Amino acid sequence: MELGLIAIGAGLAVGLAAIATGIAQSRIGSAGIGAISEKEELTGRVILLLAIPETLVILGFAVAAMVILLLAP
Repeated sequence: MELGLIAIGAGLAVGLAAIATGIAQSRIGSAGIGAISEKEELTGRVILLLAIPETLVILGFAVAAMVILLLAP
């Protein structure tokens, strides 16, 4: 029972982080395409801004790994 709850907590850490990243990237992507269509020089900045939310998933994975490694019997 305890191991199952730990696994659910780890899954929630990664899953919710991934959902939040998807929402953020959808909004950044649509605004970025609008900006690129007006000024092509902004392509590098838009790509950088699209890559930044990915760190949220990496942090969620790190939290999940710590939860499993530190709390699992």
